[in-house]
Amino acid sequence: MFSLKNKKAIVTGGGSGIGKAISELFAEQGAEVHILELNEANGAEVLSSIEGKGGKAYIYACDVSDHQQIQNVFTHIGAIHILVNNAGIAHVGKADNTSEEDFDKVVSVNIKGVYNCLHAAIPQLKASGNGVVLNMASIAALVGIPDRFAYSTAKGAVKAMTMSVAKDYIHDNIRCNSISPARVHTPFVDGFLQKNYPDRVEEMFQNLSKTQPIGRMATPKEIAALALYLCSDEASFITGCDYPIDGGFTTLNN
Repeated sequence: MFSLKNKKAIVTGGGSGIGKAISELFAEQGAEVHILELNEANGAEVLSSIEGKGGKAYIYACDVSDHQQIQNVFTHIGAIHILVNNAGIAHVGKADNTSEEDFDKVVSVNIKGVYNCLHAAIPQLKASGNGVVLNMASIAALVGIPDRFAYSTAKGAVKAMTMSVAKDYIHDNIRCNSISPARVHTPFVDGFLQKNYPDRVEEMFQNLSKTQPIGRMATPKEIAALALYLCSDEASFITGCDYPIDGGFTTLNN
């Protein structure tokens, strides 16, 4: 079950965190993985990991917010079976203290970046005759998260785009779903704590972990496992759905 053999997949932001876990798991399950990654060093590390285990992968140094760059890469790759829109950036701030520059940056990556990849991928998904799109949303699209105005706005748009694409391309045999994680222990979390709480890293890590009713953060591999299912043929009857994977955050935090 959950084989991706003979499938060609694109994973954006596949060089670290959740994207890295997805790229590695998809390759383990037989997919030919094409990783779009802004950080070339991270991309090279993932490529080495995949190839070291006998998998097949390619890396493209790419900025998802650049429309023409994305068009060129997708044209080069050709027909695909799976697109995982994972690339994104975080931002901390409320509506009145988020600068226009920061808001535009979040929108350009987290919304326009997803649009750019959808725009370029859909013809290639049609060409394969059996396509899957998986977008990385967030529980920030579902509930209020303090100090995450721009990020929540962007992830809300990703969830809405998911439903739109699922509706528009169902007769083209393209499925589209999204995943909405709560906090996941990624290098971003470690960097955020080290930068903002250098003398209280462990304390703050535990505080953030306890905001999930289950008592801990998710691991990238746990998110990747759900991504694998949704992109596999075993999920062929699922489209137009968002899947919270949040340790009970959206339902048990009352």
